[in-house]
Amino acid sequence: MTGRIALALAAALIAAAAAAAWFVTAPRGVSAEVAAAASEPGDPEAGKNVFYVAGCESCHMSPGQNDPLRLGGGLELKTPFGSFYPPNISPDPADGIGAWSAADFANALFAGVSPRGGHLYPAFPYPSYRRMSIKDVRDLFAFLHTTPPISGRAPSNALKFPFSIRRAVGFWKLLYMPKVDHPLPVDPTDEEALGRYLVNGPGHCAECHSPRDAFGGIITSRRLTGGPLPDGKGKAPNITAEGLKEWSEDDVETALSTGFTPSGDVLGSAMTAVVRSLKQAPEPDLAAIARYLKSFRPDGAP
Repeated sequence: MTGRIALALAAALIAAAAAAAWFVTAPRGVSAEVAAAASEPGDPEAGKNVFYVAGCESCHMSPGQNDPLRLGGGLELKTPFGSFYPPNISPDPADGIGAWSAADFANALFAGVSPRGGHLYPAFPYPSYRRMSIKDVRDLFAFLHTTPPISGRAPSNALKFPFSIRRAVGFWKLLYMPKVDHPLPVDPTDEEALGRYLVNGPGHCAECHSPRDAFGGIITSRRLTGGPLPDGKGKAPNITAEGLKEWSEDDVETALSTGFTPSGDVLGSAMTAVVRSLKQAPEPDLAAIARYLKSFRPDGAP
């Protein structure tokens, strides 16, 4: 009898632990207040600038062609966890985001939650996009609806076990999602604050330029000090004040907009696509990014 009681208690504890785990890993979207604010009409012309600063085309552009506004997705992103295939974000109503509401879009960028209520994998850099302003999110949504609809869906992700368990992303979020209680309503206007915002928010520079731990979380104390590229081929350099100590602010701005370094080299690898986007960005934004990077020292979270 004692053995049966022990087994029953163990089963009850396991069931309780499973229920608790299921609860704490549940996808949680934005508040009704944020969803309502994000659903106000956006400015597609302003959203175009957000599109290029955020480098959306570098992952979502249809492979095998050169039009950055054909956003059919499908480019394979190889990582230590398996291969991700960024989705179609064109306004196609069946295969893209044409049937999404603005609140759906805000949930994806701010919370990493899909319109169906599931976790999105953080290969989509929503831990950075979580720091975006509500205005930038709704403007970007408006701009994406001006791009041509593209039919066809990206392949399904091909991930190794246990990373293929999508619900487990909830545990990852508990560990690594930045705490942002209330998104900014609009972008900062002060140059220093704007640079911090662009680097850590839409520009998501830390996603490639920081080392990560075994679970894929950015090591905060070494933010922007460089890290291996997601495909394991090469390394993104240190872009803190120390890493850029031989560069002037003008050098940084020139590299971001042209791809040319002070020594005459050309930025390659993943930066080719980044430069292709940033050359379309407003000059004040690039100047603010350059100023922030030249002053940043990794002494903790921004």
